[in-house]
Amino acid sequence: MSNPPDATPDTWSSGARRAAVTVTFDNLGEAADLERGLWPEDKPLGRHFSVKRALPRILGMLDELGLRATFFVEGLNAEFYPEALLEISNSGHELGYHGWRHEYWPNLSISEESRLLERGVRKMHEIGVRPRGFRPPGGRLTPSSPELLENLGFTHCSPAGRGSGFLGNLVVLPFEWRLIDAFYYLPRFGALRENITGSSEPMSPFHFRETLGSALKGIVRNGGHLTLLFHPFLEEEEDRFEVMRGALEELRDLAQDGLVWCAPYREIVSWVRERPEPFGNGLQLDPTEA
Repeated sequence: MSNPPDATPDTWSSGARRAAVTVTFDNLGEAADLERGLWPEDKPLGRHFSVKRALPRILGMLDELGLRATFFVEGLNAEFYPEALLEISNSGHELGYHGWRHEYWPNLSISEESRLLERGVRKMHEIGVRPRGFRPPGGRLTPSSPELLENLGFTHCSPAGRGSGFLGNLVVLPFEWRLIDAFYYLPRFGALRENITGSSEPMSPFHFRETLGSALKGIVRNGGHLTLLFHPFLEEEEDRFEVMRGALEELRDLAQDGLVWCAPYREIVSWVRERPEPFGNGLQLDPTEA
C-alpha cells in the first residue's frame, strides 16, 4: 500500500510557496470513551467538555489567527452535537470522518468497515455535511479502505505516514506520530513513545512545542506538506493550550510572510489533483500500531 519516497512538488498554491501545512483536529465528544467502555453508565450524554468548552475556544483562536483547519470527527457526533458540527463547517473549516465511535480501524472486517463508513456518511449528510476526507482511528487503513472510500465519494485520507501521494484515486496526506499532542501526553501511547524515543514516560508540553517548532522550520527549509494534529479534549489544560497557540501563531507568521501555504486538506487536495505528477512517488505509510 506504500510507495518509496521520492520527488516532492516545487510549489504549493498559486503563491508558489515551497511548503504547505494543514492544521487538523481529531475526536469530539464522548464517542471514543463509549467505544472503549470508559464512559460511566450513569453519566449523561451530549454534554462533553471537549464540545462545550474546548471547541469554542479553539474556534475562537483559529478565527483570531486567520487559520482554517480540518476537523476529523466521529459520526456519532452528528446525533449528539449537530449544532457544533455545523458551527465548525460554517466557520470555514473542513469536516472529515473519523469512524462512527472511533473504532480501531485496522481490525475491522470488510463488512464492518463498509457499514461504519456508510452509517457515518449518511448521518452527517442528514445534517447537511458531506465529508470528503477520512482519517482512520489507530492510524492505519485496511486493504479494502481505498475502494470503499472512493465508492462513497471520499477524495482524500490521512493515515499515519510521511510524504504525500495516491492510493488509487484517493489523495493521501499522512500525519506523523511525533506531531500529535496525544503522543506526548497520554499514558496509553507509552509503547509508541518507547519505540520512537526510548522512553515510555509522558512528555511535557515544552517537548511538544520544541518538536512543532523544529517541524515548521524543517518544512520551510525542505518543502513538502506537513500535518499538525491536536485533540480538543487534550487542549483544555492551559499549558497545553498555550503550546498549541504558540505553534499556530508561528505558523500564521510563516503564512503571512509567504513561506508556507496553510490550508485545510480539501484545498490541498484540489491543488494536488490539478498537477498529480510530482506526488506520484512521495508516499510512505507507517505500519506502526497505536
